[in-house]
Amino acid sequence: MTLLPQELIRKKRDGETLSADEIGFFADGLTSGAVSEGQVAAFAMAVFFMGLSMDERVALTRAMRDSGDVLTWPDAGGPVLDKHSTGGVGDNVSLMLAPIIAACGGVVPMISGRGLGHTGGTLDKMDSIPGYATQPNEALFREAVKAAGCAIIGQTGDLAPADKRFYAIRDVTATVESIPLITASILSKKLAAGLEGLVLDVKTGSGAFMAEADDARALARSLVDVANGAGLKTTAVITDMNEPLASAAGNALEVQNAVDFLTGAHRDPRLERVVLALAAEMLELGRLAGNADQAAEAARSALEDGRAAERFQAMVTTLGGPADFIDRAPAYLPEALVIRPVTPDRAGTIAAIDTRAVGLAVVALGGGRVRPQDTIDHTVGFSGLAGIGGKVGPDQPLAMVHARTDDAADRAAGALRAAYLLDGTPDERPVIIERMA
Repeated sequence: MTLLPQELIRKKRDGETLSADEIGFFADGLTSGAVSEGQVAAFAMAVFFMGLSMDERVALTRAMRDSGDVLTWPDAGGPVLDKHSTGGVGDNVSLMLAPIIAACGGVVPMISGRGLGHTGGTLDKMDSIPGYATQPNEALFREAVKAAGCAIIGQTGDLAPADKRFYAIRDVTATVESIPLITASILSKKLAAGLEGLVLDVKTGSGAFMAEADDARALARSLVDVANGAGLKTTAVITDMNEPLASAAGNALEVQNAVDFLTGAHRDPRLERVVLALAAEMLELGRLAGNADQAAEAARSALEDGRAAERFQAMVTTLGGPADFIDRAPAYLPEALVIRPVTPDRAGTIAAIDTRAVGLAVVALGGGRVRPQDTIDHTVGFSGLAGIGGKVGPDQPLAMVHARTDDAADRAAGALRAAYLLDGTPDERPVIIERMA
């Protein structure tokens, strides 16, 4: 039987279920170009409104995984594990989590992305480190994984190329916010990385794409069920993004925050809880600990005795960064021309934060992209961000702003003040909301 793209679009438009062969045909057409841009857009819109069954989601995920290379790790020496976050503000968890898991015997080939909308991108953070190759060839990627036990890099053109084309079209056709398509997009890349276990950090709150908790739960459920249906052991943790996770937002600033975390110079309490919770999930999935308590203790031990910091340094060195980066990060990380405090309009206690607005203020400073081709200023952002429940005033600023110019600093300061609510009862919530398996 000859398959036609327009017939698949019609079937999905009318709410019918597609077979695995039909979905595989569509994914092949995405990669080869046999399915036109208009047909991809129409299919995406049909799915947006009609959805995909669980079997269809698994089939699409597997088909996009198989559209390019699928990595294998025959000489890994430990369980191959990874984590994915749905994105937030001040979310530099990956920078600490990967070396912690490596120090505990796991292998973490972490394929990450760039900033999207108001959220920061892990690759943009790593690009702050001079010489660090975020897009290495496969040989260097494997060398780094072998040397350090972890490597944080970007998606290559050979991993899930069907997803790369599909996402680009969804991005310009208002079909990004489809849970079935988000699920297939995230998991096709993770499956292509050859993982044995995956932990998902699904954010909810004012700084998350899924602002409502029920939406976050629906996405987490879809991701966990599809990943396990596709043969990848997966759990999810739903975490709070009603305030920036780290006290820094901006690329080089978040790298410095991560170095301080790894060395013990400073650890933001909410960030520490998320890092250790995700680490415990990963270690349990990889059978590197007997239970949650043992896993959390192993992760904390890797931090406290310096092994995690050593793994991070080995990763940086192998991928071309400075050999003494952990010891001398401030000497290597770029610094903004203008750095000054952002004082509130009046003294008070922080009741709530519009976290998305904080992220957009970083983008406006140049720390994110308005258009895909925009270049990033790695120096800009905020450090010392006050959290919910914190007291601020003339001598206790909301944050330090890092900017290119005085005018940019003024605009960012105004945006930050507007994002902070000082009236009412502090809206303090647990950062770990729910676990899903």
